[in-house]
Amino acid sequence: MKEVIATDSGPKTIGPYSQAVRANGFVFVSGQIALDPSTQKLVSGEITVQTERVLENLKAILSAAGSSLEKVVRTTVFLVDMNEFAAMNEVYARYFPERAPARSTVQAARLPRDVRVEIDVIALA
Repeated sequence: MKEVIATDSGPKTIGPYSQAVRANGFVFVSGQIALDPSTQKLVSGEITVQTERVLENLKAILSAAGSSLEKVVRTTVFLVDMNEFAAMNEVYARYFPERAPARSTVQAARLPRDVRVEIDVIALA
């Protein structure tokens, strides 16, 4: 069984995809960028500001799906500039202080709306 998750607490999708899908005991959250859910506008600022907004968006969508950051088992982080890895990682570590999920981090040539970071997650439902 597949259940589409949609919440006003997270940014509206900017394409033909769901914010998240719950299936077989997992929640798959689409990649989030630094969009403010209340305005649908990009949050400007350094990589740390964008990373925090992205993680807050993920947190809100996971909550709407009945999950949480504590239940995340896998993340993928996309960065435009790998030189910003340490700054992103500093913020990321605050959201996953213990028992961090498995993770891949890759550099992407370009991300939607020219943001600096995008993160997707898989969590237990």
